[in-house]
Amino acid sequence: MAQEPNIETNELEELKKKSEEYLNGWKRERADFINYKKDEIERIGQLVKYANEEIILNLLPVLDNLCLAANHVKDPGVLQIQKQLEDFLAKEGIKPIEVLGKKFDPVIMEAVDGDGEVVSEEVQKGYTMHEKLIRPAKVRVTK
Repeated sequence: MAQEPNIETNELEELKKKSEEYLNGWKRERADFINYKKDEIERIGQLVKYANEEIILNLLPVLDNLCLAANHVKDPGVLQIQKQLEDFLAKEGIKPIEVLGKKFDPVIMEAVDGDGEVVSEEVQKGYTMHEKLIRPAKVRVTK
């Protein structure tokens, strides 16, 4: 009879260990799930943040042409439309890349002419969207 309580105690200890093992496994899975949810929320936020990128990329050539027209025509109406479009893009997180007089950077610039290190002319403006490059600046470089 002395062995029976010992067997019950062993079984009870074994069941407690299994119970703790299951509880710890559940806690790990719960933590993994919470991390997964956070990652998904961040991923969806990034998708929303850059959802308009394709539309913006299609709109940039229109802005390029409007800038060319404004430089040649000097019409206040054209200048106002250009400013409105630039303000709209800025509100959407679109910023032009400043390149004139700067050292050539192949990460944000594309050289169309020259073999130097300094940007002498901007052929086409480059843009970032929320700090992400969406169109590199096309530039001419000199020594």
